[in-house]
Amino acid sequence: MWIALLGDVMLGRLVNDRLKAVRAEYPWGDTLSVLRKADVRIANLECVLAAGGEPAPGKTFHFRSDPTNVESLRRAGIDLVSLANNHVLDFGPDAFREMLPLLDAAGILHAGAGMDAEAARRPAVLQATGTTIGFIAFTDNQPDWEADRNPGVYYVPVAYADRRTTELLELVRRTKSRTGLLIVSAHWGANWGSALPSEHRALAHALVDAGADVVYGHSPHVFRGVELYRNRPLLYSAGDFVDDYAVDPVERNDQSFIFLLDTDGATPGALRLYPTSIGEFQVRLAGAASPEIAHRMQRLSAQLGTPSNWREDEGCLEIAPDEE
Repeated sequence: MWIALLGDVMLGRLVNDRLKAVRAEYPWGDTLSVLRKADVRIANLECVLAAGGEPAPGKTFHFRSDPTNVESLRRAGIDLVSLANNHVLDFGPDAFREMLPLLDAAGILHAGAGMDAEAARRPAVLQATGTTIGFIAFTDNQPDWEADRNPGVYYVPVAYADRRTTELLELVRRTKSRTGLLIVSAHWGANWGSALPSEHRALAHALVDAGADVVYGHSPHVFRGVELYRNRPLLYSAGDFVDDYAVDPVERNDQSFIFLLDTDGATPGALRLYPTSIGEFQVRLAGAASPEIAHRMQRLSAQLGTPSNWREDEGCLEIAPDEE
C-alpha cells in the first residue's frame, strides 16, 4: 500500500479567487500523476471551507475557501485531512460547523478538530488494501481554540509536558491496539526555520514508543529533515503544498515534496519524496529544480542520522528503512 502525505493545503484568498475561473483540479497541477499512485492521500487542510462566518478577532490572516472547493479536494483523491491547525476556526464556529458536513458528503475523513473536546480528539479510522489505518491529529498552535464543550482543536502543548501530553500518548496506545498502521499528525511549532526543535524530536520518539508508526509534522512553512526512529519515519515538517503566500527567497516556502510511503500492511517501508514547487496558486513537480531541493532534504535528514538516495529513474529522493 502507498500513502501520500502532503503539507499544508490552503485553498483560500487568491487560490479561492483562481478556482472561480478554472477547473477544480487546477491547484494540483501535474502532481496528480504522482498522487494517483497512492492508495491513500492525506493532507493538512489549512483553511475552512464555508460561505458564512465572521473573521476571528485578533488574527492577521484569515483563510476561507468557497464550499464548492471541496470538489477540488475530491478531484485530488484526498481521503483524509487534519483539521488540527491555527486556521480551521478563522471564521468562527459557524463556518466550522458548515464545513464538517461538506467533508462528510465528499467522503473525506477528518480528525483534530470537532464540535467538542471528545470529537476533536477522536481518531479517524479507514480501511485500505486490507489494513486498518488510524489517524490522530493534534496541534500546539492556537491554545485559545482548544476544544472543550464548544467547537475547537485538539490542543497539546509541545514545549512543555503536562496532562495533555500524557493523555495524547495514552490515546496513541489505545488507538494502536485497535488499528494496524497508526499515523499521528502534529501541526506544531513556529512558521520558519529548518532547524528541528529538541522538544519536537523528544515527543516524536515518545509517540513511536507509544505505538505510532508514522509521525507526520507540519505548520512550519518550510520542510525539515526526516528521521527514522525504530524504523518508523518521522516527518518533522512537510512544509507548504499549495497556497498563495509570498515566497521567502532564502527559506523557499514554495518548495516541498509529495511524501509517498510504501507499507507492508502495518509496517512502514521505503519513503519516496517527489520535489514540488508552488507557482501561480498551483503546485507542480519541481522538474529541473528537483535535485537541488532533494539535496537540501538529504543534508537536513543526514543531520538526523538518516541516509537517503536520489533516484534519477523515479525523480525522487528515497529513504529506506534499515534491514532487520
